[in-house]
Amino acid sequence: MERTAVNPVTWSLAMGFNQGELVAGHTRTLYCSGQTAMSSEGEPRHDGDLAAQLALSLDNLEAVLGEAGMSAADLVRLTVYTTDVDLLLQHYGVLASRLGAAGAAPTTTMLGVTRLAIPGQMVELEGTAVA
Repeated sequence: MERTAVNPVTWSLAMGFNQGELVAGHTRTLYCSGQTAMSSEGEPRHDGDLAAQLALSLDNLEAVLGEAGMSAADLVRLTVYTTDVDLLLQHYGVLASRLGAAGAAPTTTMLGVTRLAIPGQMVELEGTAVA
């Protein structure tokens, strides 16, 4: 598989994401449903703590990737849903540093939403990985 970053402008690189990713010759694609700050027993965690919710959502996304024999480095697309864009931007370093450590710069979209499916959840991560 060959991945090529597509960045006609470069401002997004400072924020840790590519404008596009061209993937050629791939053999496996994993579409991950939205991951939130839920325990392995399905209980919501970290009510009111967006930074902790973001970290656990990343842990849960990485668990799905790992179960498929992939890692965050294989992410080509990430959608971030949040109930508070301004607060998430204050904690965006949690996301950017984890992805950067994995060598990942997936195309990313952030959306502000009224609420998520589980009351108290403030962030949800949905990803697509190719390996």
